[in-house]
Amino acid sequence: MTPARFAKLKAVLDRRQPDLTVLAEDVHKAHNIAAVLRTCDAVGVSELHAVSPGGEFARHRGISGGSRKWVRVRLHRDLEAAATALKSSGFHIVAANLSSRSTDYRGWDFTRPTALLLGSELLGVSARAAALAEAELHVPMRGLVASLNVSVAAAVILYEAARQREAAGLYDHCRLDATTYRELLFEWSYPAAARHCRARGLPYPALDAQGFIQRQALAGSLRSARQAARKAPRTSGAAS
Repeated sequence: MTPARFAKLKAVLDRRQPDLTVLAEDVHKAHNIAAVLRTCDAVGVSELHAVSPGGEFARHRGISGGSRKWVRVRLHRDLEAAATALKSSGFHIVAANLSSRSTDYRGWDFTRPTALLLGSELLGVSARAAALAEAELHVPMRGLVASLNVSVAAAVILYEAARQREAAGLYDHCRLDATTYRELLFEWSYPAAARHCRARGLPYPALDAQGFIQRQALAGSLRSARQAARKAPRTSGAAS
């Protein structure tokens, strides 16, 4: 970690939009997952929610040219659980879906807390999912095809969200809460150390202004690790 790299990471975190997210309903093709994650990172989405009954999304978490490192993925057991969690956090769920009630995507106010619901590549947003959405949005088509690829539609709509948010000044100041900011900054700066801490239930050490781990904080984490190791039950060898 260099001071310049640390400053870059902080600058990106300062523009993250905690109240803009994507809810993917059974999006499972690797290239579409990769493209959606890449767009999320590009417009400042810090977290993506996914429902994947067959587990396909989980198996593809390591792809996307590194974007998975910058965008957290929250997996949900089913669509209703995901929708309930988002709505309880104040999100308006809008589906990217062409239907009799859908409207031009540019008419939605994306400065409000918004979760963009995306359907599967083959079937699109299911009727069950659409019923959970507050509104349905479509991208106007001027050719013979009826719709865009799911990842392309996501990019078009999310960039409209970014345009509206930039005009409203929502990228001008940090909007992440302090705890989330510190967690992400450490995970981005020291991913291996973050994995080590999580595996052992240790708090992340504090970082100084240049991005270096403070020695006192590191010593405290190591001391906690040693104490936890001493308290852990020891297994005896097999009896002969």
